[in-house]
Formats: sequence, structure tokens, C-alpha cells
Amino acid sequence: MKNTNELVNNKKDFKASTLKNYKLALEDKDFANLAFKLALDEKILSKYTSKLESTVKDLKKCKNCKNLDYCSLEVKGYVNYPIVENDYLIFSYTPCKYKKEDTKTLSQVTFYETAKSLRKAKMSNILLDDKAREEVLKYIKEFIKEYPNKKGIYLYGSFGSGKSYIINALLNELSRKGSTCVSVYYPLLLRELKSSFKDSDKECFDQIYNKLLRCDVLLIDDIGAENNTAWARDEILGSILQSRMDNDKITFFTSNFNLEELEEHLSQTSLGSEKVKARRIIERIKQLTKPIFLNGENKRDL
Repeated sequence: MKNTNELVNNKKDFKASTLKNYKLALEDKDFANLAFKLALDEKILSKYTSKLESTVKDLKKCKNCKNLDYCSLEVKGYVNYPIVENDYLIFSYTPCKYKKEDTKTLSQVTFYETAKSLRKAKMSNILLDDKAREEVLKYIKEFIKEYPNKKGIYLYGSFGSGKSYIINALLNELSRKGSTCVSVYYPLLLRELKSSFKDSDKECFDQIYNKLLRCDVLLIDDIGAENNTAWARDEILGSILQSRMDNDKITFFTSNFNLEELEEHLSQTSLGSEKVKARRIIERIKQLTKPIFLNGENKRDL
């Protein structure tokens, strides 16, 4: 059995070894900077040398990181970072700048049936050298500057030209500034609403419907691609647009149809041709938006 002197000496040797390892770690400039920021006695910091080295290793990986897609951390987007609390270090996973941006964006925008790639759309990823996009990007620049005192856009044009990506990127940008935004893929949203309506799930129906009415900015994506019915046109779309007009709410649309073609589409239901009712919808869209044509090559691989 070890005597008291041996235990004391072992303890001293352990402390000396711990302090030596800490001082060796200080030769790394990044480690030294982190230790300086924590502003604790070296005897305390030396107890956490290996954990601090792990943090420094993560921070070095972050230095040249371009975005979350390039993240090589053990927990993607998070550094195990120390916080001083009563002369102790508490290590917790802290989000990096890209993770903070990503989390903030996603927490503010509500997506219904929207593709994953569009949920992460960013203005910085939009190609600026495409002349076909000049008008819409110029308007969006003015829109952001004058927000919320400018109309939304009815963005129409060829398949795969990037219409949905551009407007979803704008919604993500606005959400970073605190606006409540909703993006809906219209054909599938109608299916979801119809299903909840049929199943008498009024709570689910009301929850979705009220968000569409009340959000600061709404995108109705791919209007015209739905199976048009009188119910969808008059009870859902017409009511949403009327409410947003009455309450000065900003609304965006994307479509493969121009307004004349959309009017024809909306006029055709199982009840026959109802041009007057379709015209009412088009007039509301005109009140809410500025039509902009976007034509270009297929950019589905954006």
C-alpha cells in the first residue's frame, strides 16, 4: 500500500506533467490566443489542455470553410467551445456562423411541399451573368431596399429557368431580417388541404390556411400546374388573395403560364368554362404583383 508521501509526490508529478503539456500546447499560436481570451489562471486551464486542443483543431478547420457543405467537423456546423463559469470551463457545442445563418433562415420560413434544394436557396448562389435575369434581379434589389413598400412578383417563364429558386432565396433573405415567410408548392398544397378537409381535420386545415393568410410574405409556387377545380380556385386561392389584398400582405407567384394563359387555365373546371370567376383571380394577382418574364436555359442543376 502506498504511503502518504508517495501519494503526495505522485500528485505533484501529475500536476507538473499537466502544466508541462499545457505550456507545450501554448507554442501553437491559435491555442495561445484561445487561452488568452479565456483569461483564467494557467493552473486551471492546464486541466483542460486536451479539450482545448480539440477546440483549436475544430477552429482551424473552420478557417477556410466556405459553407456547411464543406464542413468536416465531428458534429456538422458545431464547435465544442469552452465557456468560463465560476473559474471552471464548460464545453458546449456552439454553432458556427454558417450554421447560425442556416438555422435562423429555416426557423423563420415555413415550407409546404417545397423541395429541399429550394429550402436552402441563397441569393449569393444566383447566377448574375445571365441577361435573362436582369429585370427580375433588378426588381428584387429594389424590393429589398424598399421593403415592405413594394409589390411582389408574378414570375413566369420557361421550365427550369430558376424562377422558384430565385423567389425562395429572396424569402430566406427576408426571413433573416425577421419577416415571417411562407413558401408553398401550390399543386401539392391543394392536395394536402383537400385531404385534411375531407378527413374533417379542421385543426390541420385551419393551421395551414391561416398561415397563408397572415404571413408577411407568401410565395405560391408553380400556380397553373395544379388540377384546377372550382373549390381550389374560389374557396382557397380566391379567399387567400382577397385577404392578402385587404391586409396589404406581400405575395409572390411563379408559373410557366403568363397571365392570359393562367386565366384560361383557371376558367376550366368540371363545371365548364367560367371566365368571369377566372378573371376575378387574375385581377387580384395583378393588384398584388408586378408580372416579370424570365426566359432562359434549364438550370435545374443550379
